[in-house]
Amino acid sequence: MATKTKSNGSKQMTQQLYKQHAAKYQPKRNVLLNSVRAFWVGGTICLLGQALQNMYIHFFGFTEKTASNPTVATLIFIAILLTGLGVYDNIGQYAGAGSAVPVTGFANSIASAAIEHRSEGFVLGVGGNMFKLAGSVIVFGVVAAFIAGLIKTLWNMMM
Repeated sequence: MATKTKSNGSKQMTQQLYKQHAAKYQPKRNVLLNSVRAFWVGGTICLLGQALQNMYIHFFGFTEKTASNPTVATLIFIAILLTGLGVYDNIGQYAGAGSAVPVTGFANSIASAAIEHRSEGFVLGVGGNMFKLAGSVIVFGVVAAFIAGLIKTLWNMMM
C-alpha cells in the first residue's frame, strides 16, 4: 500500500488511495428505484395541490387565478403539521428529492430548523436559525426571477 510520510513521521494515505478505500464501503445507490420513488411522491404532492385548488374553485368560489394562494398556503400548513408530527422526515427519507422539490419541502426545511432551535428562544433560536437555509433559497429565487424577467423583457422588446 502506497503511503506518504508527513514531517512528523506518521504515515498517511494519499488522497487517491483513501477515495478508493472509502468507495468499497459506500452503499450502492439504486438510481432507478430512487427516481421512481421521487416521481410518484412528488407527483402525489402535486396531485394533492391540484385537488386542493379544484376544491377552492368549486366550493369556495375562487377563480383559477385566485385559488393558487390558498392552495399553496394549505400545502405549506400540511407540510409544517407533518414536520411537527415527525411524519414528513419519513416521507423525505423514502422519496428524496420528490418531497424536497415542491413548496412542501421548503416549508419542511424551515419548520425543521425552527423546531430544532426552539430551546434557544424565539428570537435567536427559532427566528435566527430557521432562515439560515431559507435565506439563500430566497436570494437565489429572487435573482433567478429577476434574470428571467429581464430576459423576457429583452425578448419582447426585440420582437
